[in-house]
Amino acid sequence: MGYFENITKYGHEQVVMCHDKNTGLRAVIAIHSTILGPSLGGCRMWPFKTEEEAVEDALRLSRGMTYKNAAAGLNIGGGKAVIIGDPNSEKNEALFRAFGQFVESLGGRYITAEDVGTSEKEMEEIKMETEYVTGLSKTDGGAGDPSPYTALGTFEGIKASVKYKMNRDNLKGIRVAVQGIGHVGYCLCEMLHNSGAELIVSDIFKDKVDTVVKKFKAKAVNINEIYKAEAEVFAPCALGGVLNTNTIEKMKFQIVAGAANNQLEDEEKHSKMLDKKSILYAPDFIINAGGVINVYFEAINEYNEGKVTRKVKNIYNTLMKVYETSREKAITTGRAANSLAEKRIDLIGNIHKRYV
Repeated sequence: MGYFENITKYGHEQVVMCHDKNTGLRAVIAIHSTILGPSLGGCRMWPFKTEEEAVEDALRLSRGMTYKNAAAGLNIGGGKAVIIGDPNSEKNEALFRAFGQFVESLGGRYITAEDVGTSEKEMEEIKMETEYVTGLSKTDGGAGDPSPYTALGTFEGIKASVKYKMNRDNLKGIRVAVQGIGHVGYCLCEMLHNSGAELIVSDIFKDKVDTVVKKFKAKAVNINEIYKAEAEVFAPCALGGVLNTNTIEKMKFQIVAGAANNQLEDEEKHSKMLDKKSILYAPDFIINAGGVINVYFEAINEYNEGKVTRKVKNIYNTLMKVYETSREKAITTGRAANSLAEKRIDLIGNIHKRYV
């Protein structure tokens, strides 16, 4: 499928290919929608195997941000950026300042933030070239790492899912299989452990697994065995596409509720497959909205920890609304979540113009 066919399929407004000869920067900035306001979404750095893979990731992630921001009740559109490169060996100040110049050239249509492979440090380097960046360190006047808020929203979503599916008001003794122990996954493991849940964990980095096993009494399993784990809840917190025909067939979970983006390899097909197996699926863009809620209030200069925490905890209620809509209309939870976001976009779109 050609680039314009993909852009048409996902409904994007603008896709920018960024290249800087001096730094070797190769990046994609995808602006999906500015109906609710300027597009906001993180900048991911990853060693994509092909340029096509990088573009596809940017397109899917930015569309997800539109829906995530809309469903969370934020007055902001959806965008995403990806930088092609190994975050463990190819980061440098010049690269991110060059990226910042491309963000600046868009005149505020896209606001960037940290994501997989980037951190507060890189946001500060981007800030040297543009004001359209969030996720800055607290010492630099920002709100700091949004990962704990992504984890908090996911934690609240797991509680809502357990309440809806199992009629349990607490997580004591609930077995949760967490895939991916990055910043978000680690914070989530800590919250789950403190709530009395039992942890099963996997990650491609053994040292991260060892830390969680030691600190939170978790059980470690192979990265390929996590899908067959004996647990009530599966919490994918790594990269997307992990819910596919092969993995879903192995699952015996009652609930899938995690922080990863684009968890479903095929949104329609695999949402139905989970539904057929009576596995309750917490739509990813609903449950993982805590991080963007945090950076949103930083972006509009209204940051207050109490306000952010209350907004993030409301993910519990939003998920409950999605589950009830799914039951009442006999549709998948994914469709119910999409309907919630689309309804708000259509409503506001009738009174707002795109951010130009």
